[in-house]
Amino acid sequence: MVLAAVGQLCATASIASNLAQCQTLIRKAAAAGAKVLFLPEASDYIASSAEESFALAQSPECGNFISVLQQEAKGESMHINVGIHEMASQHRLKNSLVWIDDKGTITQNYQKVHLFDVEIKDGPKLQESKNVEPGQIILPPFDTPVGRVGLAICFDLRFPEISLALRRQNAEVITYPSAFTVPTGRAHWESLLRARAIETQSYVIAAAQGGPHNEKRRSYGHSMIVNPWGEVVVELGDESEPQIVTADIDLDLVAKIRREMPLLRRTDIYPVV
Repeated sequence: MVLAAVGQLCATASIASNLAQCQTLIRKAAAAGAKVLFLPEASDYIASSAEESFALAQSPECGNFISVLQQEAKGESMHINVGIHEMASQHRLKNSLVWIDDKGTITQNYQKVHLFDVEIKDGPKLQESKNVEPGQIILPPFDTPVGRVGLAICFDLRFPEISLALRRQNAEVITYPSAFTVPTGRAHWESLLRARAIETQSYVIAAAQGGPHNEKRRSYGHSMIVNPWGEVVVELGDESEPQIVTADIDLDLVAKIRREMPLLRRTDIYPVV
């Protein structure tokens, strides 16, 4: 078994402050003996407008953010999974999830496939597709100290097809770094995470933003790790202060559940996902 840490923070438009929070989480994870730290979606910043977001994505601070995390990963001999923004074009951004290995090298870069376009009554109106370019591929799972990891981001959680595709490629851990709204978090966050774990017989690790980012936006929090039996192993609350929680990733449990309850799909009567 290998110890994994899931981190929670409250990103704002201050990249320097967000970086300091991430560094705090790295220190806590290293002190706990974790081999991998999972950080939330958009850990580099959450802006209050599209104009501010584009300006931040093109700033030297944004490039420095990921460079410092690479140095931290190497210094602590720890793998770090973190959500960031990248420029896709003059008019669009990428909502990206990168994997930094324990040598400080970015080895994986997943671009969010499903974009969050919602208008919630008495709640936020968010249209991610106006400014963000959707990803076009599902990255194949890759080997890590905690097993074969498949990458997904936030709103991808509502689409079981992506997790099933990762499971078909033998993913043992699926990530959902997120910045869930409070209304949707209260309604569906835990239910969806547990469902994805149960149907794929995989660990689900969900690092979440928590607390008020600005006057317009607040995230639900409740970062958690769910085991392949659908049990919530560890969970944080709605805290906005940087915190971690850790759990052992037991790949023997993954193998046991898959062996004892084999999911034999009827791909002769419905399509392979």
